[in-house]
Amino acid sequence: MSLFGQDRSFLHALPASDRRDLLAQGAPRGYEPGEVMIRERDTSAYVLALLSGWSVVSVGTERGARLILALRGAGEVVGDLAAVDRGPRSATVTALGRVEAVAISGDRFRRFLAARPHATSLIMRQLATRLRSADVERRSLASETVLQRLAARLVELAERAGRRADAGATVLELPLPQHDLAAAIGATREAVAKALRLLREQGVVRTAHRTVVVVDMPVLVLLAQGRARPGAESSDKPPPAV
Repeated sequence: MSLFGQDRSFLHALPASDRRDLLAQGAPRGYEPGEVMIRERDTSAYVLALLSGWSVVSVGTERGARLILALRGAGEVVGDLAAVDRGPRSATVTALGRVEAVAISGDRFRRFLAARPHATSLIMRQLATRLRSADVERRSLASETVLQRLAARLVELAERAGRRADAGATVLELPLPQHDLAAAIGATREAVAKALRLLREQGVVRTAHRTVVVVDMPVLVLLAQGRARPGAESSDKPPPAV
C-alpha cells in the first residue's frame, strides 16, 4: 500500500516546454493549512498542478469517518480524473500545510492531453498506479493488523518524507496528527494510539505533538512485513493484533 504517487511526478516527467505550456494555461492559487482544495462529489472539473506543499486525498465513509487515500506533493496534479471523465469528484483534497498550485480548467487540460500523446500516456500510467495501490490497500485492510498497517505507513513516510536525525533516527516531516494516521490505515484513533504506545514502549519510535521519530527502522520494517513483534529483532510469528 502506498500514500504516494510514482517516484517521478507528472509535471517533472513532462518535457520542460510542455510543462511551461500547461502552467501558462492556468491561474495561480494558494491554500492555507486545512483548506479544502477539491471537494468529493462536487461537479467542478478544474485540475490543480501542485507547485509546493503537501495535500491529503480522502473520501468519506458510510459511518461518517474519513479514509485517507494518498498524499500529493509538488509536481503532481490532482483533480485529473474528473477532468478526464467529466464525472463528479471522487475524493476530497485538503491542504496539509501551505500549498501553492496552478488551477487549469478541465477543457484546457483535456485539450493539452489531446495534443500531447506523451502527456496522455503519463496520466494513464498515473491512474493505473493509483488503481493498483487501491487494490493493495483493500487486501491490506482485510488481512493485516492495525500494528502492521501502521508500521508500513510509518516506514513509507520515513522513506519518502523523512529527515535523518542524530543516532540514525528519522523524523517524519509531514505533520500528521494521530487521527490522520488512523484515517491513513483505516483504523480508529484509539487503535492507532494503542499501537503507537506499544512502539514507544519498545523503543521503536518516539512521538510528540504531530511528530513521529523512527528510532529503530529495521524493527519497524519487520513489523510492517509481519515478521517481528515490538522489541524483537525477528520472528516467524505475526505481530499481536491491535
